Amino acid sequence: MKRTGGGVTPSVVVLDNGAGYCKAGMAGQAQPTAVVPNCLARPRSAKKWLVADQVQECDDIQSIAIKRPIDRGYMISPDVEREIWDRIFKTHLKVNTTECGLMLVEPLFTLSSIQKTTDELVFEDFGFQSFCVGNSAVSTHAYQAHKAPTSILARGRTSLVVDSGFSFTHAAPVFQNKVVTTSAKRINLGGKALTNYLKELVSYRAWNVMDETYIIEDVKEKLCFVSTDIDRDLNIARIKGRGNTLRREYVLPDGVKYKRGFVKEPEPEPEPKKVVNVSDEDDDDEEDGDFDENNADEDQVDEEKKQREQRSRAPPRKPLTKPSAKQEEQQELTLTNERFLVPEMLFHPADLGMNEAGLAECIVRAINACEPELHALLYQSVLLTGGNTLLPGFKDRLEHELRPLVTDDYNINIEVVDWYV
Repeated sequence: MKRTGGGVTPSVVVLDNGAGYCKAGMAGQAQPTAVVPNCLARPRSAKKWLVADQVQECDDIQSIAIKRPIDRGYMISPDVEREIWDRIFKTHLKVNTTECGLMLVEPLFTLSSIQKTTDELVFEDFGFQSFCVGNSAVSTHAYQAHKAPTSILARGRTSLVVDSGFSFTHAAPVFQNKVVTTSAKRINLGGKALTNYLKELVSYRAWNVMDETYIIEDVKEKLCFVSTDIDRDLNIARIKGRGNTLRREYVLPDGVKYKRGFVKEPEPEPEPKKVVNVSDEDDDDEEDGDFDENNADEDQVDEEKKQREQRSRAPPRKPLTKPSAKQEEQQELTLTNERFLVPEMLFHPADLGMNEAGLAECIVRAINACEPELHALLYQSVLLTGGNTLLPGFKDRLEHELRPLVTDDYNINIEVVDWYV
């Protein structure tokens, strides 16, 4: 769909206006120029609201207030969105909007009233010469077809795009390079719901973090993963001590020493101590007549020196973490089974009392709503996009859940779209 304001457009601005992040750049670029949070934020110690990338540069993030222009995938606050777009266009892209066109990515099923508000924002506030609206499903399909022109997806011009983002998850069939809207399915679960669930679990078991949305989002992105064997991981999570390989510590920011939270490196396994038969050594010394009562103490000192040298030669910590010295009085958030139970709600939301279908069932429903002749092509061309699909193990778990629901006549091929590679 294209809504035009007239005039010639020498350059086009591409804007993916996601609920979590805005991705913006110029048409023809391989990667976006700016990837910034789509929100305003105000620290406790300030009265001024921070805009977009200013939030990422803020040091005082404890109990930071966040104001988002998008709720449940749709723009509800054009005034807030105007401030964010203004900073993107002027500070990051440095373009004159009156001399450009705009390509905007909107979610499926956007209401006409919201589209009208978007038109006013684009033409009246920013003065773009032309305006083209797309959706993530078609954009993802076109990108993958351009990347692999000889693939089944490109030759058949058919795919199923699973977009799991901040507010929702869509399973949208694409046929002849267009979305089959009558077959597209939606789950009202996204990254925001996962963050809220993690906040509840942590607040119940450890620290009260109900007001720490920004920090818990960082915890989720750094520590959560999708389990491929839930029973195995639950048994591992019950183990106490060093045998629990899923246990991780996240050091919370204190606003003084640590401006940002970070994942603490797991402590290495202690090396087994060398057993020395002292009685044999004493017998040898007595036989030689060179026995020294201080030999045992000297051996202990030498052993301690060796241990200190081994610790000094230990590999350095990752550069994204803080220095390796153990800090006192630091607040550590310990996660075990929370790491994989939170993403589990995308696959089995009914276990949490939610009246929603799981992701695998949603995909099957979307494909079954299409013509039977397209089923084979759709199952062979499943594309994953959105922030939730970047969780480790997401692709393998989805294939494991989808295979029992599909007959053996169909081959399943799932690919994660690597937008920024």
